[in-house]
Amino acid sequence: MKKVIIIGGGIVGLSSAYFLQEAGHEVILLEKGKMTDGASYGNAGYICPSHVIPLAQPGMISKGIRWMFNPESPFYIKPKLDFDLMSWGWKFYRAATHQHVDNAATVLRDMAWMSKSLYQDFSKKEDFEFAFVEKGLVDLYRTKKGEVGLKTESEVANKIGVKVEHLSAEETQALDPHLKMDILGSVYYPGDAHLYPHLFMQCLRDQMKKSGRVEIHFETEVEKLFFSNKKITKVNTSKGEFTADEFLITSGSWAPGLVKNLKTNIPIQAAKGYNVTLSNPKIKPSYPYLLSEAKVAVTPMADDLRFAGTLEIAGINNRINPRRVNGILKAVPDYFPQFKNYDFKNIQPWSGLRPCSPDGMPYLGRLKNYENLTVAAGHAMVGMSLGPATGKIIAQIISNETPQITHPTLDPDRFN
Repeated sequence: MKKVIIIGGGIVGLSSAYFLQEAGHEVILLEKGKMTDGASYGNAGYICPSHVIPLAQPGMISKGIRWMFNPESPFYIKPKLDFDLMSWGWKFYRAATHQHVDNAATVLRDMAWMSKSLYQDFSKKEDFEFAFVEKGLVDLYRTKKGEVGLKTESEVANKIGVKVEHLSAEETQALDPHLKMDILGSVYYPGDAHLYPHLFMQCLRDQMKKSGRVEIHFETEVEKLFFSNKKITKVNTSKGEFTADEFLITSGSWAPGLVKNLKTNIPIQAAKGYNVTLSNPKIKPSYPYLLSEAKVAVTPMADDLRFAGTLEIAGINNRINPRRVNGILKAVPDYFPQFKNYDFKNIQPWSGLRPCSPDGMPYLGRLKNYENLTVAAGHAMVGMSLGPATGKIIAQIISNETPQITHPTLDPDRFN
């Protein structure tokens, strides 16, 4: 049995704590906030083996440049003279190739399948109710250009064994007769699932308390990691020092700052996303939807309905940009005419930071220069989809077992 310190209490940190304690280890989890409102709580709740194409892909650079001039577009990078951002952008450019997509697709598929299986196991446990639904995901398009883009993406997924169905507007409408749609058609991924992120995170936290092998310290910010030879010896925090046998960084967008004094490089940019959640909406979709051209996710969650989207790279902050939120809300009536702008009046939007690596792949594994330091960060927009699989793999690594999934695209040292 080992004593393990986990830095970061999002979906990856909590999943790692769960599987580490299940393997018999003693866990101390250090979380800089209150574990109630980060990106792991406000996301779209998708469990999506269909999402096998990483953010770094051919055509994304030119598309991103066009979007940057529209303040309500799905993607925005705040222009600034920042070495880390420019270095990240160069690495993104070099990674955006067809070969990288081919290398990454099966890894993302396998991790998402693994997570889905683990979510199925969680859903069968007593006191583990998190609105888990396995009905698939429907990706809607309104234009011929959108249709071409979606069919190209779906071909990549279908080629590696992800089930795909192409539906006409009439066939899509038949899935959800009470929900009026203004679309040309859709791509349906029947193997996807969705859940209510906040409920799942609460269930995990409750399980930690029951286990007796996980100690959680809220509002405890890690300020520095100390090392001797090739081992981390302790961490200094806002509430004192902590020591352990093993150390795990799961702090998402804050991970790069933690390793700066360790002479290692984990390039990550914080990508802000937004959501607006309606309680007891007047119309509730039967399926989760993606509004393809607008890049907006629509997810029924228990009695609520969540609209989420945008990718805003503007540093580490949670400031709400009303224009970005407006871009999400304007798109909804275009696809679903029964929704009007006034339906969202006085609804407080939420924002959270998704940690994006330059090649769109997580960092997952031990750092080569340290015998007892492991990293699990950079999951971008699919943290909820890959979280449990990541936690299980981390537990296997720290337990000196053969990890269920390994691949060079996950190497945490790949940019060193």
